Amino acid sequence: MKILFTGGGTIGSVSPLLAVKSEMEKQGIELRSAWVGSRTGVEVEVMAKEEILYYPVSSGKFRRYFSWRNFLDLFKVLAGFFQSISIIRKFKPDLVITAGSFVSVPVIWAAWFLRKKIIVHQQDLKTGLANKLMAPLADKITVSFEKSLKDFNKKKTILTGNPFRRDILSGSREKALELFNLQKDLPTVLIMGGSLGAERINQVTLDSISKLIKDCQIIHLSGKGNEVQWLNKKEFGDLAEHYHNYEYLYDRLKHAYAVADLVVCRAGLGTLTELSLLEKPAVVIPIARNQQEENAEYFSEKDAVITLSENNLSSEKFVELVKSLLRNSNSLKRLSRSIAQMMPKEVNEKYVQQIKKLYEGEK
Repeated sequence: MKILFTGGGTIGSVSPLLAVKSEMEKQGIELRSAWVGSRTGVEVEVMAKEEILYYPVSSGKFRRYFSWRNFLDLFKVLAGFFQSISIIRKFKPDLVITAGSFVSVPVIWAAWFLRKKIIVHQQDLKTGLANKLMAPLADKITVSFEKSLKDFNKKKTILTGNPFRRDILSGSREKALELFNLQKDLPTVLIMGGSLGAERINQVTLDSISKLIKDCQIIHLSGKGNEVQWLNKKEFGDLAEHYHNYEYLYDRLKHAYAVADLVVCRAGLGTLTELSLLEKPAVVIPIARNQQEENAEYFSEKDAVITLSENNLSSEKFVELVKSLLRNSNSLKRLSRSIAQMMPKEVNEKYVQQIKKLYEGEK
């Protein structure tokens, strides 16, 4: 089976597709795959590490507001469309699969133009513009949540859940203590703003370090290319060793998850899926005016996460919340139990079954 995966810009649209590829290989399916993504996104490095054949294409962003960049990006999308036609003709895939992102739009349009079978996966509760542009051309649409079924053509939409990389479940607390030079008996808070980082989260973290390091140790993932500096670090002597900053952990993230007593993160569905499977209590800070806000609201309604607004975020509020949670083991246990119920576990097998059906000619 030859599959062309497409997505990128952030790791959010990449992880579920890598999970699908891994599951197919685990099942012994003879598979030849390639990936189409952006020229500079995080997926470029990921595919190099995964040793996956990679094709970069030009891509633009569709903005729902007036911007002169919309005009320029239209030409980028057009260029990406013709580049994708060339790639598809060269690779000759049986299926083209995407889990969203703007870089996928010209690829899916080209796949439809060349009459290739297409699967579009909708991760988030709210459908983004990219998937709205791609879903009508898909042969099959898969969704993470039952309530998303109403947003697409009923005849070709299936509830699968959100595929996840099983490797994330293999983290070791003992390995983490060694890797990150952590103290065994001190609570650990994992703070991450996504693969590209988050300026507001990074700033609030830096403003809060001095008030938190007596009570916990911090693993702070500031994002690819976002090196942060704690300027007054020397003032705190040995306590400063409780703060650990990394841009991105990639395959070491599973160990950071394993040791974390509390996770502070964005509300992308890929991250929320991992937190659910790992039963990790979490504080989420969704990107403002983004589909992440609906994800966060849905999980908050189920008492599965605590949500903070990015617009009203302050170090005082942040420190108070983190400290109160670390002091209250019952609250952490309640969050852990609730988030564990949010996402189905047997997703990858079900997803691969849908791929097989489409490949074999079933709808």
